[in-house]
Order: sequence, then C-alpha cells, then structure tokens
Amino acid sequence: MDATALIINTLLNFINIYLLLLFIRILLSWFQTAEWANSAMGFLSPITDPYLNIFRSFIPPLGGIDFSPILAILALQFLSSALSQFPVMAGF
Repeated sequence: MDATALIINTLLNFINIYLLLLFIRILLSWFQTAEWANSAMGFLSPITDPYLNIFRSFIPPLGGIDFSPILAILALQFLSSALSQFPVMAGF
C-alpha cells in the first residue's frame, strides 16, 4: 500500500466517523428536553457545529426547520465518493 492509498483510506474513515457523529447530533436535537441528550449534545456540539455553521451561514432555517445538516451530509458524501474514485482515476 502506498502513501496515497493510506491517506485516502484515512480520510474516508474520518469522513465516515464524522458522518456518524453528525447523524447522532441531529437525532439528539430532537430530544432537547431529555437530560441525557443535553450531556451528549454538550460533547458533540463543539465537534459538529463548526462544520454545520458553514452551511447555516447561507441556508437559514425555513419555518423553524434547519435544512443545513442535509446539505452538510450531502457534501461529505460527495467528498467521500470523490475520494473513493481517486485510485481508479489514478490508474491503481
């Protein structure tokens, strides 16, 4: 395994873990009154909110519903798909 493949695999694993954290963060936002959800949100918010704020800056909530996580997840999935195709394009 060469260095490029190692870097791509590491980035793909990071993206998958971050996607999981985003999904958990989004699901926990539905349980804001539960005390256990607040403690988990306190842990996940500093990790996920900087990335979500990028999309919140140009997609305001519509009718009280925040659609920015959908675009954020789609962007990460697009990046993951592009990275997984890289070795094929490079001729590996």
